[in-house]
Amino acid sequence: MIPSEPMSPITEDDIADYLVNTPDFFERHASLLATVQLTHPQSHRAVGLQERQAQMLRDKIKGLEHRIMDMIRHGNENMILTDKLHRWSCELLVTPPDHLADFAVENIRDLFQVPQVALRLWTLQEVYAKQAYAQGVTEAVQTLATSLDTPYVGPNAGYEAVQWLAEPAQAASLALLALRSAPGQPAFGLLVLASPDAQRFNSQMGTDLLERLAELAGAALSVLRISEA
Repeated sequence: MIPSEPMSPITEDDIADYLVNTPDFFERHASLLATVQLTHPQSHRAVGLQERQAQMLRDKIKGLEHRIMDMIRHGNENMILTDKLHRWSCELLVTPPDHLADFAVENIRDLFQVPQVALRLWTLQEVYAKQAYAQGVTEAVQTLATSLDTPYVGPNAGYEAVQWLAEPAQAASLALLALRSAPGQPAFGLLVLASPDAQRFNSQMGTDLLERLAELAGAALSVLRISEA
């Protein structure tokens, strides 16, 4: 007689699979639901299944409430930033060309509370070519700016443009915005935003606002450029 193989012990997974695939189990054994005891996550006391389910539902509702509050907060913050961008754009439209560059820098610093801002432009009309914002721009910087399809946000990795700032040593994080007269055109300027806070500009942040800022600044400041006609 061939001995039978020993049966494998029933595991928790076996029990779970059985209950999942036998939905009418608790209908046939309804009295079990009243006797099932679980541990409360906060008090660690034994509670009934229904109380535990109610607690799980309350926790889920609380989590959803927190998410809704976060969404409302982010929405309010976005509205404030959008309003600031709108005001900045409107003021750009009425600023004389001679003051455009200085205005752009000062208002970005004040409106968006950026500790340090620097701007450099090149290929400008002769009347603007001797301004401070047109000096000290190397070919390497121009090449970097043209290579930026989207703003760079992240740590200060020793970029040459950081030296344009009043206090380069205080720039822990940066946003580098290439300025173009139109999408797809070579860059004719670079805007540098810097903060001593290493997380102010980081690789995880969205860049939509910065992209809009660069597009508007590029379009406005393009009036200082040499005509391409």
